[in-house]
Amino acid sequence: MTTLFSTDPRTGTESATAIQATEDAEVAAIAERAQQAFSELRVRPRAWRAGLLRAIAERLDVDRTELVAAAIAETGLAEARLNGELSRSVFQFRLFADAVEDGGYLEAIIDHAGDTPLGAGPDVRRMLVPIGPVAVFGASNFPFAFSVLGGDTASALAAGNPVVVKAHGSHLLTSQRSYESLVKAATDYGAPAGTFGIVYGQQPGSVLVADPRIAAVGFTGSLHTGQILQRIIDGRDTPIPFYGELSSVNPLVVTPEAAVARTAQIAEGLFGSVTSSAGQLCTKPGVAFVPKGDAGDALVADIVSRAQDAAPQTMLNSRIHSAFDEIRSRLIAEGGARSLVDPAPGEQGYSLTPAVLEIDATDVTAEVTEEAFGPLVVVVRYSDVAEIARALDAVPDSLTATIHSEPGETELRAELTDVVSGRVGRIVYNGYPTGVRVSWAMHHGGPWPATNTLHTSVGVTAIRRFLRPLAWQDAPAEVLPEELRDGPVDVPRRVDGVLELASR
Repeated sequence: MTTLFSTDPRTGTESATAIQATEDAEVAAIAERAQQAFSELRVRPRAWRAGLLRAIAERLDVDRTELVAAAIAETGLAEARLNGELSRSVFQFRLFADAVEDGGYLEAIIDHAGDTPLGAGPDVRRMLVPIGPVAVFGASNFPFAFSVLGGDTASALAAGNPVVVKAHGSHLLTSQRSYESLVKAATDYGAPAGTFGIVYGQQPGSVLVADPRIAAVGFTGSLHTGQILQRIIDGRDTPIPFYGELSSVNPLVVTPEAAVARTAQIAEGLFGSVTSSAGQLCTKPGVAFVPKGDAGDALVADIVSRAQDAAPQTMLNSRIHSAFDEIRSRLIAEGGARSLVDPAPGEQGYSLTPAVLEIDATDVTAEVTEEAFGPLVVVVRYSDVAEIARALDAVPDSLTATIHSEPGETELRAELTDVVSGRVGRIVYNGYPTGVRVSWAMHHGGPWPATNTLHTSVGVTAIRRFLRPLAWQDAPAEVLPEELRDGPVDVPRRVDGVLELASR
């Protein structure tokens, strides 16, 4: 058996843990327990499931001190950031509990038997049902909100599915402690054994994805790893959905009037967004379009000054730390960017200062728009919207695009919106894309390679990924789910084409 190690990125110190890579036979046993749990979870009432989600949220609050302490030692992220992230996880579980009670996510529909323009029609009733055990891969940059306690876990469980988590190698002990909190809450609440499982190690993760009992995979990580997992799924006898959040550079555009009116404000906000959590956020604006001219020059000079004065920030692990300068060097050597601020290493551990690059919009190619995970921004200087549009053709489609404009630039704002709308999943106006709101309306996804799905991984509609439609035709009442039986029900439904609100 292989012993796994935990590393403190603040110092680079590596320590042996009591955690060992999960053996193939145990991966299969975990998947089998999840399958057995699914037979119970899928038929449990929504009220029971909502109660389980809230019980987990309460458990996380009880265990907060221990969870945050473990994450600090393995990620180097600040205590305030980690406390906020854990609060986000707690909120997610409670929000999904509300959604489960609401029942609108079921998309319940009833078409009674009767005459139609095409002749006699049968009675057909349809709603969404759980898909089966879900494998969730923890992300390096969110030890809580996109890992064991993250939105994939919460939404899959809310849908009625057991979850098997693949712990991320950068925060093994945090994952273990998080898993213990989940199991404690589930056991105390009376959930079936196998509702949650966890595997450790890279190869065991591959074995998990290939297991025939796994019905879907949620993943947040690199494009390269995502493609590996997709190939494993393609090799299965029965392919399954792969919901991957993979790569994003999130272009940001500053209009000419915005550059004049809010020079320092935009510089401060953009720099803060680029360097938040050491730039290790999937929504970090990695490419910023700034107009040529005096106002644009002043804005760039302000960003440069902030970067030169910035203290080193800790990167999550050695791989991300080393890849940062490798990618930055490629952006210069192959992409033609000019370095305005070079990064400097910290005194110990995996730390460095921010980097700023610059290039003319007419010179932008795919080689300068590679995602650099870390505190780096490529400033693109442009003369008109046409240059922005042409340069964006070289920018990979992303999770977000941001437009900073002034009230008088109505036509320009509309034109820019049209330019970016087909390239992203969310457009931000006069703000910054980092700090994703967890809500009913949020969409956190985008065209390839940002994600490989039309769905979101944040917000209530993330639950849709782990459900499938099922229709009952001319079914006896006793075999129908409660939500599809005639009479008052507590979920909104479309009955014979007419939307009916829930009866509370």
